[in-house]
Amino acid sequence: MTVRIDKKIVGYQVGGNESQKQDQASEAAAPRKAEIIRMHEKLERPEGMECLEGATYKIRTPLDDHALYVTINDIVLNAGTEHEQRRPFEIFINSKNMDHFQWIVALTRVMSAVFRKGGDVTFLSEELQAVFDPKGGYFKPGGRFVPSIVADIGAVVEHHLKRIGMIEPDELSEQQQLILEQKRAEYEAMEQQDSGQTAEKKTLTDANSADEASYPATASVCFKCNTKAMVLLDGCQTCLACGYSKCG
Repeated sequence: MTVRIDKKIVGYQVGGNESQKQDQASEAAAPRKAEIIRMHEKLERPEGMECLEGATYKIRTPLDDHALYVTINDIVLNAGTEHEQRRPFEIFINSKNMDHFQWIVALTRVMSAVFRKGGDVTFLSEELQAVFDPKGGYFKPGGRFVPSIVADIGAVVEHHLKRIGMIEPDELSEQQQLILEQKRAEYEAMEQQDSGQTAEKKTLTDANSADEASYPATASVCFKCNTKAMVLLDGCQTCLACGYSKCG
């Protein structure tokens, strides 16, 4: 129908249905969701916090009289929310041996820069553990072979990333551990039968792994876990540490 306007128009408004008006009102009244903070290179320490949470790991090698102390500090993002996560922020390595000072400073600065860059930093542990010393590596207590000091640092980084949840732990289940114990008992019984003597059990201990038992002296290095625990069992090379077998 026609509407006659007798007064001067001083304003206007676009009409709409009531449901649209209610939706707009509810959106305006609803609180905005908190922005999720992710790791990036411009992220700085939280204001008012001069210290970060972290952990220090001790590395002892037969190549040096002095130990290496690796400190990894973490930053907590989105604290107190469902998106809370812990990420490595910086790394420091200290030792009394000044022979390694130059490359250690360079390594820690590059690694800290990669940590602050964000994204998937788990590749660092893999790359470091793939570094081999041309003079040869060494065995850790428990029979694990380490190809170089850099690889040892990479193992520490991997352990720390597992602690903060960036890498899934690859621990053996109770059933797998039971099977390995049975295999080890079978091998020891076979050795005793061949030698005709009772083999004495020996234990290697250190500050980091006081409960790791030694493996048979005839064992070779496992291709999977680099532990000197590969023995011939039932006609197949089997690792008594991780359960790896050439026969599948």
